Amino acid sequence: MENASGRHEIKHYINHADYLQLRARLPFIAAPDENAADGNGYRVRSLYFDNHEDKALREKIDGVNEREKFRLRLYNCDPSFIRLEKKGKKGGICFKESAVIPFEACSRLILGRYGALKETGDPLMLEFYTKLHFELLRPKIIVDYLREAYVFPAGNVRVTMDYDIRASLDPGAFLSRQIITVPIPETIILEVKYDAFLPELIRGMAALGSRQQTAFSKYAATRTF
Repeated sequence: MENASGRHEIKHYINHADYLQLRARLPFIAAPDENAADGNGYRVRSLYFDNHEDKALREKIDGVNEREKFRLRLYNCDPSFIRLEKKGKKGGICFKESAVIPFEACSRLILGRYGALKETGDPLMLEFYTKLHFELLRPKIIVDYLREAYVFPAGNVRVTMDYDIRASLDPGAFLSRQIITVPIPETIILEVKYDAFLPELIRGMAALGSRQQTAFSKYAATRTF
């Protein structure tokens, strides 16, 4: 399991012109993410969990200072590598823990057979197993989108642009290559994540004078849409 580490996170809504401008500039100062295919980014798919009262959704909308949510995630529709992730936020700092979940365990989990998590012995999966039972977490929605990502070593900076955001209310389709989704139109999100400091070079490159910082959440946006 990867340990949680606090990170700063800045998000902006951007338009298509902003996206083209950043896409032209960023490769000159930052390296494309190693998962990108031919410089065209990669597909991200997440299955989010929440309880019957939609606790994670309500806490996000209400801006609760300390909150968490669980999700399963895979890339480029490839089920050979799946992660269980726990994302949290406290005092404006974002935290994430993750663990690789075997395909068989993931398949059983989606079918409601949670014992597969306990069998792994992984601490994060054991925590998730407990909360599935005692907090009644259940799969709620699939969020699928394209991501272009760039990394900059100083400050451990990661800049991403997410677009073609889509949603599906069929959790059972998470591992399928063919999935029916509903698009969230005209939404492009710029995210800048960093550790202790944000280098001025990146700050200046990503500065968009007409764009205001946002607390956008793909989970909340697709649930409320």
